[in-house]
Amino acid sequence: HEVYLDSFSIDKYKVTVKQYVKCVAAGRCDKPKTGDYYNWGRSDRGDHPINGVSWHDATSYCKWAGKRLPTEAEWEKAARGNDGRKFPWGNQTVSCIYAVMKEKGDGCGKDRTWPVGSKPRGVSPYGAHDMAGNVYEWVQDIYDKNYYKSSPSRNPVNSSGGPKRVNRGGSWFNFGNLLRASDRGGDSPNFRYISLGFRCASRP
Repeated sequence: HEVYLDSFSIDKYKVTVKQYVKCVAAGRCDKPKTGDYYNWGRSDRGDHPINGVSWHDATSYCKWAGKRLPTEAEWEKAARGNDGRKFPWGNQTVSCIYAVMKEKGDGCGKDRTWPVGSKPRGVSPYGAHDMAGNVYEWVQDIYDKNYYKSSPSRNPVNSSGGPKRVNRGGSWFNFGNLLRASDRGGDSPNFRYISLGFRCASRP
């Protein structure tokens, strides 16, 4: 399914705990969920991706930062490039060489997320890190499993329909096809979990 996208920018890395702290301190973001496997409130996790954030939290942060969440199509373009690759790094089998995933245990054996940018061999064609694994990423669109059967061919974004919002990319306890750049999932925009984070985007 080919679409045309106007030019856009997307963050090189997922938003980190250290970055999200500043938004909370400014009174523009709510605190994320805490507890086992959550990164908020841990002194050694400043460079890890923020997790335990809802779609609303992610939207608020990007707005505070002068950006927005990427559309689903923008996210996939940044992850796959122009050649239809299965994963951001190409078509090679997914492994801990390329992504923070489930292999020899969750999180490549560490049972947690890793600092952003820890898997440089998994970088996308446009230089975006961790677009597979570590944490899933919220995007703008409302989730509809059949959306791409009837979506517009130019700058598609689903802004109507069901109650869920799309997340993409897989996490530190997923493996195999769940980390494919084309894999899609959806959750309530109020849902917060250990596997959910985000990055921001903008248009020139």
